[in-house]
Amino acid sequence: MSLQHIEQPSVLGAGIGDNSYGHELVQRGSQAAARFLSRYGALLGFLALWQVSSTRGWVNPAVIPPLDAIVVALWTGVVGGALLDDIAISLQRSGTAFAAAVVVAIPLGLFMGQVRAVERAFDPILQVFRQTSALALYPIFILLLGLGEASKVFVIFWATLFPLLLNTIGGVKEVDPKLIEMARVYGATRLTVFRRVVLPGAVPSIFVGLRLSATTALLLLIASEMIGANKGVGFQVMNAQYNFQIPLMFAAIVLLAGLGLLSNYALVLLQRRLCRWSSATA
Repeated sequence: MSLQHIEQPSVLGAGIGDNSYGHELVQRGSQAAARFLSRYGALLGFLALWQVSSTRGWVNPAVIPPLDAIVVALWTGVVGGALLDDIAISLQRSGTAFAAAVVVAIPLGLFMGQVRAVERAFDPILQVFRQTSALALYPIFILLLGLGEASKVFVIFWATLFPLLLNTIGGVKEVDPKLIEMARVYGATRLTVFRRVVLPGAVPSIFVGLRLSATTALLLLIASEMIGANKGVGFQVMNAQYNFQIPLMFAAIVLLAGLGLLSNYALVLLQRRLCRWSSATA
């Protein structure tokens, strides 16, 4: 038997292996594409319909401009620096209010969740404040604090406080009492029970409150900057609308949506890192 005949099967086997590997790559790519389309297909279809409707004149392009005009306005505003100052000011306002809400709501919620008498006494007034729109109270905050930064930050703080506070209280109350009782049976002190049982059990609910509060902070930021402000992304939305700069108006709205998505994604990543034993969903 010649060397050619001996080497032939190995060459054929290599060819079969390459074909199977290429088929596996194609299959994996098609599965990834299917997963992507199943999650983002509706969004891509909506954006495509928007672009076609505006460019073909199915809708008034002066009112709903095409997506490419919005992207150009966003790029020009960010690169030219017109929107950068507004982004910084808006983030400062919402960030200050959100940080203050975190500092107040989480310790207070942990305390009220453990001391049921305090929670029962203050729950009715908390429910009243929770159901009262912060925008309805905004004129009162303006009368008390003026049209400056204080009223804007405080109305955002007020709106973001209650989702975080109530979720923290609920998270503490949902901790399994049997786990607390078991820890005490084994001689754990109150501080140890709080650190090892109550706080870890309440963390997932606290993160739900954080995500709700972050969304609320951006929503109230827009409203507060539309009244008595001369800087900020919310101000840019109103100013562009008054001057009929519709692509810039949509660009500012897209920017606000992007900030909301980024903040939510950051909190989800933080929750997954801190709560690896609990499933955190976006």
